[in-house]
Amino acid sequence: MPMSDAPNDPSLRVLDDYLAELQAGRRPSRTAILERHPELASALDCLDALERLASPYDADQQPADLPRDFGPYELVRELGRGGMGVVYEARQKGLDRSVAIKMILAGHLASPELVRRFQAEARAAARLRHSHIVAIHDVGQWNGQDYFAMEYVDGPSLAERIAAGPVDPSQAVRWVAAVARAVEHLHQHGVVHRDLKPSNILLDANEQPFVTDFGLAKIFAEQEDRTATGVIAGTPSYMSPEQAAGRPAEVGPASDVFSLGAILYELLTGTPPFHAESPLDTLLEVLRDDPLWPRSLNPRISRGLERICLKCLAKSPGDRYASAQALADDLDRFIRGEPLAVRPPTPIQRFWNWTRRQPALASRWGALALFYAIELVNYCNGTVSPTFHVEVSIVAVFWVLASFVCQQFLENRKWSLPACYVWGTLDSLALLAVLRIGDGAASSLVVGYSLLIVASGLWFYVRFVWFMTSLSLLSYGLLVVDFYCWRPELQNWMYRGFDRHVIFAASLALTGAMVASLVRRVRMLSAFYGRQP
Repeated sequence: MPMSDAPNDPSLRVLDDYLAELQAGRRPSRTAILERHPELASALDCLDALERLASPYDADQQPADLPRDFGPYELVRELGRGGMGVVYEARQKGLDRSVAIKMILAGHLASPELVRRFQAEARAAARLRHSHIVAIHDVGQWNGQDYFAMEYVDGPSLAERIAAGPVDPSQAVRWVAAVARAVEHLHQHGVVHRDLKPSNILLDANEQPFVTDFGLAKIFAEQEDRTATGVIAGTPSYMSPEQAAGRPAEVGPASDVFSLGAILYELLTGTPPFHAESPLDTLLEVLRDDPLWPRSLNPRISRGLERICLKCLAKSPGDRYASAQALADDLDRFIRGEPLAVRPPTPIQRFWNWTRRQPALASRWGALALFYAIELVNYCNGTVSPTFHVEVSIVAVFWVLASFVCQQFLENRKWSLPACYVWGTLDSLALLAVLRIGDGAASSLVVGYSLLIVASGLWFYVRFVWFMTSLSLLSYGLLVVDFYCWRPELQNWMYRGFDRHVIFAASLALTGAMVASLVRRVRMLSAFYGRQP
């Protein structure tokens, strides 16, 4: 156990941190530690020796010589590993059959919490019996190493199958329907998988799918859910919005239905419905955006199958299929060519879906529509001149068209980042043009600069926040010159003191600094999350 009760000695604290890393299944840098504390060399050697005794790995976390005995089994080869465990193909010597052995990666050094999670996975999987769920044969401990033996599925995962090339839509439907029935079996026995994804679905020699890996399974029949509020459990591209938001109390069968829809989406299109450059950006897509319609990526997909897929991926759990069985039933209807339970979206739903798929464009067009409606009322009432109305109308039309063009580039991953900067520049120029047509620095619309800076934070790029802050300060500076030099008549109905402009410019800079700091912290958390195994 960590030496948290040891005296307050720096060397002992370093050993405590080193041991905590080993317990988490990670390999801390010996070299970096020994450069600062060479006196700890023998202690580190001792800890590493203990780990090698507890786990069939060498000091570099690579598989030891195989095959090798492991109690009643003979480990043949490594099949894969994750943050908590490693899986081997093994031969059960007594029955002379192939099995898959999963064991804790950290061995004897595993923390009590890691052992608890591992044992919970074994219990969750062992209570299930279904033709499309990997069966558990044995649970035990050998030489202090917790393990469980399960059915060996001799075939690739769905992830490997997707990587090998396009999947026929009819085959994808059959696979997901079979998996959905297996997931319904989980739910009927009080288990939510919480980590359904292509790599956790194996195909046997007959291409029949099997659900595996219950490391994040939630047994919701238990009195206590040990996943703390705010902890994100799952794989970003396939997790539901309630998982992405870190609300474990809301995670239930509908969350697995969402993941099934994400798997179906990837089988049909070759790409996950949500996939960005970092885990944070992917989580934001899950929470904020609707996926591209599958038919836009693969025209071979029928509209009915597209509707099934998108219903699974609804943001609200209540808008998804009521159960995994309901999804399987609709997929069966699709295979048989019968009418589907899912209905086409209404015009209002189509409009709402569009605003979620293109929030940047929808928000700008909505704001421009509100602004122009107010301006039009003022024009009809004679409050503004015809010249002002014409010039503002021209700027508004330009702003609408330019936003549409930027949105098209934004949807292309190659051009999305440059489009972000170009769009921000156009927004700043358009706002400046409107203010120059109107009352300039004397107009209440100068608050738009603060809104541009705050909105820039929604892109989650620190440099872009500073870019928009700089543009806003420069643009407002031009309005100040306009106020004092080009149109001094504006001073007739507004306070002339320069301190007002200094205060407003300082508030813009301070707003930019706060937004940039917030974005930087969030991105640091994202980077940390991305390093987690």
